[in-house]
Amino acid sequence: MSDFTQTNPSGTMRGTRMGKQVRYMTATGLLSAVAFILQFFEFSVPLMPSFIKMDLSDLPELIGAFALGPFAGAMIALIKNLIHLPLSQTGGVGELCNFLLGACFAVTAGTIYKLHKTKTGAIAASLIGAVCMAVLSFPINLFITYPFYELMMPREAIVAAYQVILPRVQTLAECLLIFNVPFTFVKAMLSVGITMVVYKRLSPILHG
Repeated sequence: MSDFTQTNPSGTMRGTRMGKQVRYMTATGLLSAVAFILQFFEFSVPLMPSFIKMDLSDLPELIGAFALGPFAGAMIALIKNLIHLPLSQTGGVGELCNFLLGACFAVTAGTIYKLHKTKTGAIAASLIGAVCMAVLSFPINLFITYPFYELMMPREAIVAAYQVILPRVQTLAECLLIFNVPFTFVKAMLSVGITMVVYKRLSPILHG
């Protein structure tokens, strides 16, 4: 019998591991590409200043975190923003903030789901991930995102854009707490809702 037809358990195991690695990298790359594309489908929402846009680019990160693990979710967020970096209009500041928020969302949800792989666990993990993302958005916007905006627009003008919607707000911190934190939570929950609908169909494909 030739070497090509001999059974080699060690080789079979290596082949299985390699196959899993290939599927993992392929699925991560595919989800990263989808996330990158979704960044371009952004839209304004009511009760928010016009310079704040909604998109669903965090959706593939959450799906990846559930299907492939929390590290994959973070990698999808990273790759998505690295691909977008040459198109950046913020010198990379927007991409950095997007990565930090997306990674927080995916890693938190993915880690909890890894410990509780049930539908209830997935819902709880998603909710906690969305809350963490929303909470983290406050310091990130206050200390990273909006200081960059202030290079092009005075803080008073930024606050004034929020005052058009809610005249009583006086400081940037108030604006972020009242508007941006809930906005980030809603944005995350849109991804959660879609994930709950499509994940069961996508999971077998991502797992090969």
